[in-house]
Amino acid sequence: MKRILIGLIVAAVLVAGGWFGFNLYVQHRVTAEIEAAFEQIRSGGGKASHGRIGFDLPSRTLTIEDINVEPGRSPIAGFKAARIKAAGVGQTDDAHVSAGTIEIAGVELAISGEAGAAGLKGSYKIPQATLTNYSGPTRVQGAPASESVLDAYRFTLEQFADVTAASVTVPSLSVAMNTGTGVTGDVDITYSGLAIRNINRGKIDTAKLDHAVFAITTRQPSRPDKLTGELSDMVIDGFDANAVIAALDPAKANDETYRRVYRQVTTGSYALTSTQGVRAQVGRIIVEDIGYQPSKFRPGELLALLPKDSSAPPTPAQSRELMEKIAGVYEGLRVGKAEISNLSATTPQGTAKLDAIKYAEGEFAVEGLDAPAPAGQFKMDRFALKSFSLPSLLRWTASIATPGRAPSPDQMLGLFGVLAGAELKGVVAPFKNTRKLVTVDTVSLDWGQLIGSIPSKAHVVAKFVTPTDASDPKQLPLLAAGIDKLAIDLDLGAAWTQQSNSLVLAPATLDIGGIARAQARLALANVSRDMFSLDPAQVTGQAMQIETGTIELSLHDSGVVDLVVAQFARMQNVSRDAARSAIVEMIRAQGEKVAASNIDAKPAVDAIASFVETSGQTLTIKLTPLGKVPVLQLMDVLNNEPIVALAQFRMEASTGL
Repeated sequence: MKRILIGLIVAAVLVAGGWFGFNLYVQHRVTAEIEAAFEQIRSGGGKASHGRIGFDLPSRTLTIEDINVEPGRSPIAGFKAARIKAAGVGQTDDAHVSAGTIEIAGVELAISGEAGAAGLKGSYKIPQATLTNYSGPTRVQGAPASESVLDAYRFTLEQFADVTAASVTVPSLSVAMNTGTGVTGDVDITYSGLAIRNINRGKIDTAKLDHAVFAITTRQPSRPDKLTGELSDMVIDGFDANAVIAALDPAKANDETYRRVYRQVTTGSYALTSTQGVRAQVGRIIVEDIGYQPSKFRPGELLALLPKDSSAPPTPAQSRELMEKIAGVYEGLRVGKAEISNLSATTPQGTAKLDAIKYAEGEFAVEGLDAPAPAGQFKMDRFALKSFSLPSLLRWTASIATPGRAPSPDQMLGLFGVLAGAELKGVVAPFKNTRKLVTVDTVSLDWGQLIGSIPSKAHVVAKFVTPTDASDPKQLPLLAAGIDKLAIDLDLGAAWTQQSNSLVLAPATLDIGGIARAQARLALANVSRDMFSLDPAQVTGQAMQIETGTIELSLHDSGVVDLVVAQFARMQNVSRDAARSAIVEMIRAQGEKVAASNIDAKPAVDAIASFVETSGQTLTIKLTPLGKVPVLQLMDVLNNEPIVALAQFRMEASTGL
């Protein structure tokens, strides 16, 4: 029995010794692997050190303390961590390690790079971070291609694209940036409640941020300022780092496919306060389907054009080249939808509110504006730009920006290529310095079918009410007749057709409420494509070939006849009935002269006289050319001998209630 007991003791000692020996062996292997990783950094010219390394075999828990890394090349200037503790450590293959949980404490990351002529310095501090179900590379592969911030960013994302994790939680994170001698000075940001879910080789399902507080100090000599603000409830869904890597990879310069980077980004309330007395607030931000086209979204090429010396103004050629490159970068960026809602801005002059700023499918819109103006409050339901293109706008701006020289007409008309129209709705604004208001129901402008920079198709719709202006002598008769406001309804369109070389003005309607409604239709023939030119000689030559087509006019009396009669009565100091009779007689007398050279004019004269005799009628006149009637010749004859000009048309006229 004694021998058995001794044997058991010996066996236990041997097992224990083997166990601890194996534990020491494993810890030695782990230490060697970690040291090899640190040596990789040192061999690249950096510095790397660590404190105690511990490994508990039963729980497979690895602990590394006092990590200090200085890569030796910007933009990463240094990395520190008080402790990294990984539990459930394993090796999935020769190049990857896994862990059930990783706890990181006391992280500090310093960066140093170039921002124009001023040195950029910054630091990130993370007191505590936790990762679960982690898998990643055992060693860092490669190194940044250069010391640029973009190469370092791409290098970091490439390492991230080889990582998986179920979650990452960071209770707090602080960022401090200093741009050196630039206009923007210090930037301090504190984030709280960061949680990331489902990281899978560069893709993230969801990232949430509970709160962020920031302060930005500006160094403008004339108006130094400090901006403070806060942001809450930021959520990022569907992030794909691989799309960003492609946009930063020179090898992808010919890739013309769009790659989605974010499915959706949303935020809750956002507030910004300035020491200059300005406070801005946003209720919510949402952006969907953000994507890059690697062949065009080349931020590195843009940064290469930035001046090294910010104190020296760029030449016009440099400015145009930079603007063109910025336009190219924006051309490679695609956003499906964006909306900023419930905005307000408070200044010493008052508070302005805005319901929303929206962008979707090429339309940029501002909705629900209520803002103070010098003469009163200004309100607007909606303003929209149709088929808005930011790259085209930037290129157009660059084309007209030549110091000391005014833009040419062709350059100014280039704006038509930036947009396809604009719309204004629901405006209420002060009328001059009176207490009266101008109200706009809608103003809509559309154009298209550009020939060069000139539209060959256009449509204008305007509906608004404006007070009668007592300071305008031409409007005094309206005031005398008791008309204190004008309701204007305009619908005007024109389109050129290449197949028939015709230009038609239709619809053409003007309705002045309480006065009259006028309609017109005009067709022009033999209008060549060469008419849409900015060469005066070419336009003049082509204009000589244009012929007048059928002209149709109608006028409905809603009060204009009585207004004219009343004004004539005041001028002649006679009764209104006498004034009406006198006007009719003058029309008939003048009509006799016209009818002498054009027998068709007699019915038209009678119709006009009848229109004046009885209020509330509609006068319709149709002029049909008797042959070819060149437009320029007709205009010249109208100025000198209108009766002869009318003789070139067959006239039809009628009146009716």
